[in-house]
Amino acid sequence: MVVWTDQERAFIKEIFSKLNYEDAGLKALGRVLIVYPWTQRYFGGFGNLYNAEAIMSNQMVAAHGTVVLHGLDKAMKNLDDIKKTYAELSLLHSEKLHVDPDNFRLLADCLTIVIASTMGKAFTPDMQAAWQKFLAVVVSALCRQYH
Repeated sequence: MVVWTDQERAFIKEIFSKLNYEDAGLKALGRVLIVYPWTQRYFGGFGNLYNAEAIMSNQMVAAHGTVVLHGLDKAMKNLDDIKKTYAELSLLHSEKLHVDPDNFRLLADCLTIVIASTMGKAFTPDMQAAWQKFLAVVVSALCRQYH
């Protein structure tokens, strides 16, 4: 079980309160697809992903990025039981979609970069530490159903 301090909880909620889900979701998922092109294999039905411009203007990438951030929002609202919150999602990604679990970490890293670039100096080292702890717990929960 993860122990969250009041300050960590406050930082995580503050970050979410400042997030533009549509913008940050597209930028984070788009960055993953550009920087780690092998991740594109999970998005075969998304159409043109041939270059960075195509990826960043793809409406399906934008929509899925928003879905991902709303999924993270669920974790923020259930900090004390993220494993249970993500049990079905972990099973889906493991058993049906066969997503390489390392991709969750790649997306978490890209999202952290997007948030840092958006928030600038307001994204303090303590806030970043709380955010990365949060994402580590989320990634762990998503990887739980893998063998």
